[in-house]
Amino acid sequence: MPIRTFFFDMGNVLVHFSHERMCEQIGALCEHDGPSVWEKLFGTGLQHDFERGRISEAEMHQRMESAVGRTMDFDALVLASSDIFTLNESIVPVLDTLKSRGHRLVLLSNTSISHLNWVRQEYDVLDRFDHLVTSYAAGAIKPEPPIFEAALAAAECEPGECFYTDDIAEYVEAARTYDIDAEVFTDTEALIGHLQSRGIDVELP
Repeated sequence: MPIRTFFFDMGNVLVHFSHERMCEQIGALCEHDGPSVWEKLFGTGLQHDFERGRISEAEMHQRMESAVGRTMDFDALVLASSDIFTLNESIVPVLDTLKSRGHRLVLLSNTSISHLNWVRQEYDVLDRFDHLVTSYAAGAIKPEPPIFEAALAAAECEPGECFYTDDIAEYVEAARTYDIDAEVFTDTEALIGHLQSRGIDVELP
């Protein structure tokens, strides 16, 4: 069955990122160290609530101020938490090639509205995608079923006509339970090899 739709994760596939940098930058705003901020964000589940869309940006701001016991400028907090991404430039020609051959591209990402907006503001990589499936819009994070169901609804083809790549093996395994062809992303060269093994010839420029 030929592949018609490609699902791509965002973090560490389309763009590289650092949660450690995020925590250090937020810590600099509120006089806390990075590990302390990490605990308040990830140890409490606050960041996952944000990525699930359970709280808004304004609510996240309020919750963070309460957690650290400091007031922080809203825009400064967005900057500190979002200026953590760098483009994986090598993957852009792959996306362009797939797009030029008529394939459908769908983002499938655990992300917050702040992070998605930042990536869209800084880079044009997401302009190539036909649909963006995000955890905050789906109300679920990978590997929970609702976000995969949302992705398949956006695919406009059968699950067996879809290919997915993600840097987290657990999410790749979850995709396979839906009959989606999937491979763990390690780097662009390896991805090209996975595509070539499926009869899709893509080469780096």
